[in-house]
Amino acid sequence: MNWKRLPSQRWIKIPIFILCLVPVLLLAWRAFHQDLGANPIEFITHATGDWTLRFLAITLAISPLRRLLGLPDLIRFRRMLGLFAFFYGCLHFTTYLWLDKFFDFHEIAKDVWKRPFITVGFLAFISMAPLALTSTAGWIRHLGGRRWQTLHRLIYLSACAGVVHYYWLVKSDVRKPLLYASIVLLLLGERAVRWGRRFGLSGVNLKAWTSKKPGVANTASTSKPRASSSAR
Repeated sequence: MNWKRLPSQRWIKIPIFILCLVPVLLLAWRAFHQDLGANPIEFITHATGDWTLRFLAITLAISPLRRLLGLPDLIRFRRMLGLFAFFYGCLHFTTYLWLDKFFDFHEIAKDVWKRPFITVGFLAFISMAPLALTSTAGWIRHLGGRRWQTLHRLIYLSACAGVVHYYWLVKSDVRKPLLYASIVLLLLGERAVRWGRRFGLSGVNLKAWTSKKPGVANTASTSKPRASSSAR
């Protein structure tokens, strides 16, 4: 089988779905065998937070990879990967609410207000929520393609806020947060370059279009034929 046809196969989503569940299954296995280290809550918090950022980065990588590799069918997996990012984000947030704070909402509100890394992490999580809720084809039809795409650019905010949250959380060893930051910046930089090129081409096309307008270019070429000739 041609490997480039693999993303278009219906069955391929099943093994990818199972692979996306592997981190939480391994975490459950370690919890069952009491192998979560000296501080289990911290271990679970970091593991689920790491996988949230990883799935956000993988989701952001789908668009550039499908262009780079010539695999347009990779887009079929973006929704599923984005939902797994939200799934691990929910596990991360639930660990904080339940295991760390025992649903003490007064204490949680104080944390959000007074601790910047909690505030930014909360922003990252709530930015993912509307993306998960509107990920269906029905919502695309309801919102319209353009508005849906604009809304789903919240993933950029969520990824950036997640990286900042992790960086501010870490006290000394910032290598992993900086690695995630580099990956996210690279993926967002690719988009910025592409949008810049598209904007530049639009400007050129607009200039070419206006030069063909009879009221603009033809008048100018009639009144100043020599200047127009020399410009070419």
